[in-house]
Amino acid sequence: MLSNPSLMTRIVVGKAVGFVVGLVGFLTLPYLSPEADLLLRLGVVLWYTTVGAIIGMFGVYTRHPVLQLPMPWWLRATMLGAWMNFVLAFFVYEKMQVILISMFGTESLLTSPFWLVLEGALVGLIIGYLATRIGGEGPETLQSDMN
Repeated sequence: MLSNPSLMTRIVVGKAVGFVVGLVGFLTLPYLSPEADLLLRLGVVLWYTTVGAIIGMFGVYTRHPVLQLPMPWWLRATMLGAWMNFVLAFFVYEKMQVILISMFGTESLLTSPFWLVLEGALVGLIIGYLATRIGGEGPETLQSDMN
């Protein structure tokens, strides 16, 4: 972790890692599913960049604001990544189901678009780890940005 924790550093790291994950999706999606159009591929890049920024911003909260329970980085980042992809699954359900069926066949257990939730949890965990390791966490990340 840097000697000076910064919210801006967390957000930049989150966006950078999210962009890299999205870029990997952008580049591999045509090989996995030729039906994937350019808008879906661009959406993957922008989606994971946004998820990274959100996970980076939530590094300020180390305790639940209402219940006052501790929220370690791994719980916070994993839950945010999973939640964001859970919401995404509702928007791209039909398109993802067609892509997954073409990849795995109709009888596979992997044809549900809700597998995106697990993917979001894993990506969130990676983003949260790197953002916390490089940018710090907690309210002290705000204090260094105000100076």
